[in-house]
Amino acid sequence: MRNGVRSATVSVLAVLGVLAVGGPAAAHVEVSADKNQAGASDVTLTFSGEAENDAAGIRSERVVLPEGIAPDAVTLVKAPAGWTFARTADGFTVGGKALKVGTDAEWKVKIAKLPDGVTRLSFKTLETYGDGKVARWIEIQKEGAEEPENPAPLITLKPGPKPTATSATPTATATASSVPPAPAASSVPPTLAAEPVSDASDDSGSTWWIWVVAAVLIVAAGGFFLARRRRS
Repeated sequence: MRNGVRSATVSVLAVLGVLAVGGPAAAHVEVSADKNQAGASDVTLTFSGEAENDAAGIRSERVVLPEGIAPDAVTLVKAPAGWTFARTADGFTVGGKALKVGTDAEWKVKIAKLPDGVTRLSFKTLETYGDGKVARWIEIQKEGAEEPENPAPLITLKPGPKPTATSATPTATATASSVPPAPAASSVPPTLAAEPVSDASDDSGSTWWIWVVAAVLIVAAGGFFLARRRRS
């Protein structure tokens, strides 16, 4: 009986040992955001890298940014004492003198704006220790699936506000009202207004009879004076 109990105990311990070795690592790199809405601006991300190396401390953390966040949109807020911040082609790195063994690495960065319409953002992270070992937290966690063995830090966001509808096109009435009114019609009748102004030189044709009468009068006067002189 004792032998049976002993055998069962050993078997259970062996199974637990296998599960402990084969299960996912306990240490993680995690991230959280002070604003949890897609499209938010000036968002502070807080990262925490758990130390899992018993022989050396964490020396640097390299973060690959998700699509929609450019490296130049990231600025350092806080990092371990003596660590510096540097942008890379696909993200950024914080690092410096290795931390004490067993000390977690914590750092904060500010993102100018989170992508619109995205509710899951993964930040692949490479954690390097003072002895050169690298923990690769780069596996994307899929929604609804089990957590992978080396999950990338993940933040989940609420959907952002829907874009407002664009203003309606102006109606025909509004368009017509924006057109300035036509000038008032002239009080001059159209037929008269259309007549050209006559030139002064045209008056000679309408006064020729005056000159004929004057010439007749002159001739008559001359004949009258000539006849009167003959009588005298």
